[in-house]
Amino acid sequence: MITIVDPGPQALVQDMGRPGLAKLGVGCSGAADRRSLALANRLVGNPETLAGVEITFGGLVARFAEPALVAVTGAPCSVKVGARATDMYSPIHVRAGDELRLGRPSAGLRSYLAVRGGVDVPPVLGSRATDLLSGLGPEPLAAGAVLPIGVSTEDYPGVDLAPQAPYPAEPELRVLPGPRANWFTDDALQALCGDAYEVSPSSNRIGVRLSGPVLRRREPDRELPPEAMVLGALQVPPSGQPILFLADHPVTGGYPVIGVVEPQDLHLAAQLRPGQRIRFRAAAP
Repeated sequence: MITIVDPGPQALVQDMGRPGLAKLGVGCSGAADRRSLALANRLVGNPETLAGVEITFGGLVARFAEPALVAVTGAPCSVKVGARATDMYSPIHVRAGDELRLGRPSAGLRSYLAVRGGVDVPPVLGSRATDLLSGLGPEPLAAGAVLPIGVSTEDYPGVDLAPQAPYPAEPELRVLPGPRANWFTDDALQALCGDAYEVSPSSNRIGVRLSGPVLRRREPDRELPPEAMVLGALQVPPSGQPILFLADHPVTGGYPVIGVVEPQDLHLAAQLRPGQRIRFRAAAP
């Protein structure tokens, strides 16, 4: 068992989500930065699909009742197990009674904790992910929450370190034209891929709200019936300021989508902080 002593600003149980249920009105959800969770699982010898803990802006304190093998990935932060400092991106041996403490990240926003065997809370619709928009899955973790650990049958990992490139101060995300790009003026895509945008403090796992060049519609008063939305969609409300949809985005929306961020760049979008600047670049055809 893992006992959450302090969840920090936000800690959630996450896995790879609930794909394939959008036709039932159920979003995929899952880890905002899937690449980091998958790496954490690999470092402890888990399948990439097992559940771990997504920690927003550090601060997590967790106590282990039994010896365990864990790994921390994602936004770089200090990691302490008991009195000893240890490293991210590597397997960490935890003894019974040890407390694991994460500091505030020096870059990025979300860190990931994996434990060998996975976090074994009851699944909902085939996933252990917490979906903040729909309310499906486990509750956000609070002090005193107890998480069971599953039983692993996989081989132990064969690596002791997985070095990662630092997060860029001003990420550049590749974007493809969206299904409603023709709703916007001829220069809108050029404006999107021109000056930088700033991340709003009102951003969350549902979407990154951006402030920057205004994206103008050809017919400002024209309405769009609700249609399907995808991860990475850049939806543009009447303000002309785009919203980049993340893991907990709605399955439908009524504002036009001017573009869609390349899936390979979404791990960078998941690590954006309020006040950070980002740029978009047209993806190669």
